[in-house]
Amino acid sequence: MNPIIEIQNLSQPELSVFSRLTEAQLRNRLEPKQGILIAESPKVIQTALENGFVPLSFLMERKQIDGPAKEIVARCENVPVYTADRSVLEQLTGYTLTRGVLCAMRRPFLPDVEAVCVNAHRIAVLEGIADATNVGAIFRSAAALNIDAVLITPTCCDPFNRRAIRVSMGTVFQIPWTQIGDTPDQWPDPGLKQLQHLGFHTVAMALRKDSTFIDDPRLRSKEKLAIVLGTEGDGLAKETIAACDDTVLIPMAHGVDSLNVAAASAVAFWELRVR
Repeated sequence: MNPIIEIQNLSQPELSVFSRLTEAQLRNRLEPKQGILIAESPKVIQTALENGFVPLSFLMERKQIDGPAKEIVARCENVPVYTADRSVLEQLTGYTLTRGVLCAMRRPFLPDVEAVCVNAHRIAVLEGIADATNVGAIFRSAAALNIDAVLITPTCCDPFNRRAIRVSMGTVFQIPWTQIGDTPDQWPDPGLKQLQHLGFHTVAMALRKDSTFIDDPRLRSKEKLAIVLGTEGDGLAKETIAACDDTVLIPMAHGVDSLNVAAASAVAFWELRVR
């Protein structure tokens, strides 16, 4: 049986993970490299559970307990369920709960780059992408379009950010990913060299006159390809572009100069997929 706990006081310390802790505090809640993440909505939580993530507590509307969240509550025996009406929960969290359910989960240790890439043929590398919505959307495209793994640089938004998780529809729990480099000064060197040593042909997505068009058959024929995507606005660093094996662009029409990085990632993942 799950302990069902009616919220009597919004300042209850057990609720701090859902209301008062920042993303950085959640990340470091338990140990420096093992913290807490927040999954939102029954579908996303179910995906996390199916991929081995460990639940710590739930926060949900009363009607969810015997409704849409019934299956996940039953699956997570002895995990406490904190509950109240929607209006109370909105006061607590400061935002409307998507489908009325949150789950605090233990954050796993990230694997090393070699482990993530060992059997991969197509990987995405996210350089300094700060927007959680874009990171979540890129993960969703990566899952849908058969990208084997995602690597993030140290300045990239955390894929376990609550909003990134929600936008990804839980695919951050399905796609293998890790951080490449412990500190910002380890990217692009030696990070790119590590990928090249692992056999990846590295492709910088950048708007340059000397760029190769993305539909070049030579690129599709590569056995192992790392697609490097840059931050919104500034794009990839010059040092990153210079160190990659190829610079690639998506041809534009009607005077449009570029696509949003999430949209560009979907085009790139489809065009450069293993055939």
